[in-house]
Amino acid sequence: MPIITYRQALNNTLGEELARDENVLLMGEEIGLFQGSYRITEGLLETFGPRRVVDTPIAEEGFVGLAIGAAMLGLRPVVEIMTINFVLVAIDQVVNHASKIHYMFGGQVRVPLVIRTPSGGTGQLGATHSQSFENWFAYCPGLKVVAPATPYDAKGLLRAAIRDDDPVIFIESLALYDTKGEVPDNDDYVVPIGLAEVKRPGTDVTVISYSRMTAVALQVAQRLEQEGISVEVVDLRSLRPLDRPTIIRSVKKTNRAVVIAEDWYSYGMTAEIAATIQEEAFDDLDAPVQRVAGLEVPLPYAKDLSAISKPSANSLIHAIRTVLEGKR
Repeated sequence: MPIITYRQALNNTLGEELARDENVLLMGEEIGLFQGSYRITEGLLETFGPRRVVDTPIAEEGFVGLAIGAAMLGLRPVVEIMTINFVLVAIDQVVNHASKIHYMFGGQVRVPLVIRTPSGGTGQLGATHSQSFENWFAYCPGLKVVAPATPYDAKGLLRAAIRDDDPVIFIESLALYDTKGEVPDNDDYVVPIGLAEVKRPGTDVTVISYSRMTAVALQVAQRLEQEGISVEVVDLRSLRPLDRPTIIRSVKKTNRAVVIAEDWYSYGMTAEIAATIQEEAFDDLDAPVQRVAGLEVPLPYAKDLSAISKPSANSLIHAIRTVLEGKR
């Protein structure tokens, strides 16, 4: 399979879906003439024109609402929000309308909408541009939330999201855009929404992660292998629906679990997954579940303070060693 970047996987998929289905259109700030803040939509305006690749005003509530209406009438809008922080401007449209219309209309109307947006803290972008709110949307029934970690999954999940009849929040990571991986060429494959994947099998401890933290977990697993520690890495890929059976199968196999996510420690995805393990695999645990997440402060601008505020390979290694105490 060809090796391409995460960014190229997204761009290729958008182009293929625009060509495949005339009801697909793209909307967002500076996605056309400027080709996107992160070049995800590069070349698409030239190929498909301004009716299919629509530059919007800086008004997230307005154009997300417009996209919801378009979806209700049979189109399949893919909306780019420059960062997940800016979805907050449109939170009413997402939570009170996109997620509930199918239910409140008694199943008579669907909302096949995708909202693509990067999440997390990368570089010195400041406290209001470096947050992880995917747990907010995963909390909301009626939405689907996916967070791919590899180019392969990015392409397969974006294709699945665009073809899905429900609204999907598609979480990306700025830190992953230039990462590379194998992606099928000219293959109409999809990655089903709602299925986690064991990215690396292991026997000593399960690490559960998603998005950028999956890349961190895989790096840590490779380092610890040199010490004779076998780490199984489970990549959630989807946050809602959450593939609880895959999580539980892995924990019952290794008897130890560490959960890592880029959001804040309290009330986040790590808490939900730890609760799932406690409810469904408590008797199989040989140590308490460890959680690795961000410090509960607005992300500092200073580079050194920013680094220690975010979960890292070292903090994950410390958590793994903690759950393995007494095993050897």
